[in-house]
Amino acid sequence: MVEKVLKILTNSKRPLNFGEIAQRLSLTKKEKKVLKKTLRTLVKQGRIIRNRKGRYGLVEEMPLVRGYFDAHKNGYGFVVPETGQGPDIFIPPWATMGAIEGDRVIARVENVRKREGRIIRILERAFQRVVGRLRKKVGLWFVEPKRPEMSQQIIYVKKSGLRAREGDLVQVEITSWGGPSEPATGRLKKVLKEPTTAKEEMELIIDEFDLPRRFPPSVTKESSQMRMPSLRSITRQRRDLRGLRTVTIDGETAKDFDDAVSIEKTPEGYRLFVHIADVSFFVKRASQTDKEALKRATSVYLPDRAIPMLPKALSEDLCSLKPKVPRLTFTLEMLFSDKGERIEVKYYPSVIVSDERMTYTTVATLLEGGPPELRARYDYLLQDFELMAALTTQLRKRRLERGSLDFDLPEPEVVLDLRGEPEGILVAERNFAHMIIEEFMIAANEAVAEFLYERGVPSLYRVHPPPDEESLKEVRKLLRASMGFKGKTLKSQDLPEVVNRVKGTELEDIVHYVILRSLKQARYSPDNIGHFGLASGCYTHFTSPIRRYPDLVVHRILKDVLQGKEPEVDEEDLMEWALHCSKRERFADEVESSAVQAMRAWFMRDKLGEVFEAKVVSVGPFGIKVRLKDYFVDGYIHVSTMLDDYYIFDEEHLVLTGKRTKRRFGIGSSVRVLVERVDLVEREVVFSLAD
Repeated sequence: MVEKVLKILTNSKRPLNFGEIAQRLSLTKKEKKVLKKTLRTLVKQGRIIRNRKGRYGLVEEMPLVRGYFDAHKNGYGFVVPETGQGPDIFIPPWATMGAIEGDRVIARVENVRKREGRIIRILERAFQRVVGRLRKKVGLWFVEPKRPEMSQQIIYVKKSGLRAREGDLVQVEITSWGGPSEPATGRLKKVLKEPTTAKEEMELIIDEFDLPRRFPPSVTKESSQMRMPSLRSITRQRRDLRGLRTVTIDGETAKDFDDAVSIEKTPEGYRLFVHIADVSFFVKRASQTDKEALKRATSVYLPDRAIPMLPKALSEDLCSLKPKVPRLTFTLEMLFSDKGERIEVKYYPSVIVSDERMTYTTVATLLEGGPPELRARYDYLLQDFELMAALTTQLRKRRLERGSLDFDLPEPEVVLDLRGEPEGILVAERNFAHMIIEEFMIAANEAVAEFLYERGVPSLYRVHPPPDEESLKEVRKLLRASMGFKGKTLKSQDLPEVVNRVKGTELEDIVHYVILRSLKQARYSPDNIGHFGLASGCYTHFTSPIRRYPDLVVHRILKDVLQGKEPEVDEEDLMEWALHCSKRERFADEVESSAVQAMRAWFMRDKLGEVFEAKVVSVGPFGIKVRLKDYFVDGYIHVSTMLDDYYIFDEEHLVLTGKRTKRRFGIGSSVRVLVERVDLVEREVVFSLAD
């Protein structure tokens, strides 16, 4: 019924009422009841809209945008189209309809040139529980949300059942979100402890984002009953690769090993085996564990813990490719030429034994030579690592030649002491061993995507639309200010050359950051439109089914195809999963970013008054953003604290210049800064100029 309704609305040149749709479908009285339910479902999903005249039409055919609300603490926000197509829509404070950060909404575009509009419907709320301060005014109790982007929202509560006092930090469950002229209401769930340590701050973040601390009993029970099958029975249905030299290569603290690799030299070039944990063998469709995995959609990683998508019995044991024990996998056996051209691919279920649990640091050390005792310990693997490095060089060369963006933004790594307190915020190390796994996983993901796409099999793809010219204006402005860029326009196909030009310079990280900010977010979709960042015509996620639900979906589809079965999914399922998993991925990024910001504040709290060397990473009319050279800590210097002169902002050259002293602050400038203030509540570090 869904496809029939959508087809009729697609072919219609105007919105249709219920009777017209029913007539065109030639429905019986009983079928009309089904149509009513179908229309309600499609409206709720945001696939169609019902106007004030009671007529139904496709969102795409109207000046409407369906997407997610990106809220700002000052009340305004942007609707980010969930299709990834077109620019974001600006929503002024009076036109948000009470939407909060992360809500799925429909916005009407009211000014096409300015891309400005108003939210007309909230399809799905991002949160049902909110953390904030309990306040009282004129006899009424209410909660002020802690999250800055929800600062305009006030939630009225009944103070009963809990011993809460004014000013307490509390968690409230929303009972009604109200409306444009009605306040939200809720009930107090619990009084939270004011954090006195960084570890307690992580507990607060879990409450703030309403993250699960444990799995439902039904999931725990189901997963605890799963067992590894007997090898005798399983090797009849799988390729036995236990005799193949195989290793995992991961970070030092990793426990969920999704992937392992093996390699052989061939007359043509290389035979690469990418083995991925066969989660689909244990987690069956529509099981309790599967339903919870879909709900979570991704694992979330905080500095001191992981909140996994799957229970530890699976993520760190049965499915994890631990060394020296047999594990069930899905293997891609890929044949490459000496130049890194893929010649052939075979796909099959397998059983492996990982010989070693290697780390990126150890493999990189071995490739660079390494101490004699380390080389002796892994002498039987040295040739394999050298083959992997040679193939990686060729794969990477081919990928960059086709236009893939070659940049890696520095990632913060929080170093914790034994009590869970931060003792350093550093730039996470990235070495050649990281590139080995990255290139091998990209190759595997592309191979699976192409295999399914060429056969016309419905699947999930990882897509990344190219940026539009409007989004690249900020990049062009930066390049003009810092590198003397003369072009009137900057096009998406110019970005690989820009990235190449700044490689190895002081501006590299900053230019990469601004480019990344101009790009649209990669997302999941049942429609393959390619991946701009990787310059890939066909891409999916297949290699991390322990921590990403889309990978598990693709595993099941591939397995069905190889067994000659019709995949047990339809377009509706895929669309729903794509939207949900894309949303949960953005949510996980937000949680992880907030956790790192909190750790930065806790790390800097005892450094008030200290002076550090820093670099300017952005410049605006109200001040400069700096990053410390010794630690990966960012902070802001407001122009009002720059007391030695009046500073004028030059928008064209992105420079603040002193009116009298002519002192200039531009992107990349070195400065000495003093830690002026650390706000643990706002998770913010504020600097001032030291001289």
